[in-house]
Amino acid sequence: MAALIVTAALGAADLGRLDALRRAHFPPDRNQLPAHLTLFHALPPSAEGEARSQLARLAAAPAPRATLAAPYSLGGGVAYRVDSPELATLRETIADHFHGLLSAQDRAGWRAHITIQNKVLLPVAKALLNTLLADHRDRPLAIRGIELHRYLGGPWQLLGQWRFRA
Repeated sequence: MAALIVTAALGAADLGRLDALRRAHFPPDRNQLPAHLTLFHALPPSAEGEARSQLARLAAAPAPRATLAAPYSLGGGVAYRVDSPELATLRETIADHFHGLLSAQDRAGWRAHITIQNKVLLPVAKALLNTLLADHRDRPLAIRGIELHRYLGGPWQLLGQWRFRA
């Protein structure tokens, strides 16, 4: 069984806009996923039932407020920073629950972001960053729920979605 991935589900309008940017700028042969905001990269597959219960319980709360902040360089790519103390608290709650089961990557800390471009030459990434920075204004980012996925060696299989209370 493959690792489990937990993401924050974006609102439809934000997802549409960010995914269009991703499709336009991510190398097509490497772009196997829509735009996404990863909370955890690799929970163990044995934790699926527990993850489903925990995510359903946490989604009973109101949606966390979030801001789509300035894009930044990933070196060979570009991502938008996401500012959300409420989402960071939610992630910390999940991390505390799964303490001892987290991968090194998930224990190492979290920098909320949405990758628009990756694995390109530095001048290509720098040009996109400059373009995105020229037009950027921080704005609200809709977080509508939490999703659980199974990693399939590139693409992901959606296992469950839980919407935050309206």
